[in-house]
Amino acid sequence: MQMLHNELKVELMVETRAAPVRPKEDSVVAHSTTYISPPKVLRSSIVSENILDWTQSQVQNWLLEHNLRQLSRLFTGCDGRSLLHLSKYMKNCKPQQILNLLEADARRRINESISIIEICCFHSLMHEQKKRRQSTHGSNT
Repeated sequence: MQMLHNELKVELMVETRAAPVRPKEDSVVAHSTTYISPPKVLRSSIVSENILDWTQSQVQNWLLEHNLRQLSRLFTGCDGRSLLHLSKYMKNCKPQQILNLLEADARRRINESISIIEICCFHSLMHEQKKRRQSTHGSNT
């Protein structure tokens, strides 16, 4: 340690010795746990029921509202139309190909491995959105 101090040209070195503190045998140690919940996103933040009208921030709010935190980071910059295109792509391509592409994007964009659970939830939610859109607009997408 002295060599390190000499190398760093430390003029004054104070050594301290810390002794562990042990509780008395008759004392009770209480542990508390604090949980911090994420902020709630209000459903009213989605202005339109038509996913084609959603902005990037509305997409982010919708993903967070459904607890898809990883996908919200991965899909930063996507609007509602982008989600519909992705959903169609997921439906028409091989599942392994989709997983590989999403995994590569997740590694590149957010440096994480993709959660298959979030992907499944996303796919299910998009299916619900498509049914809702078809029932309100009578369109085929």
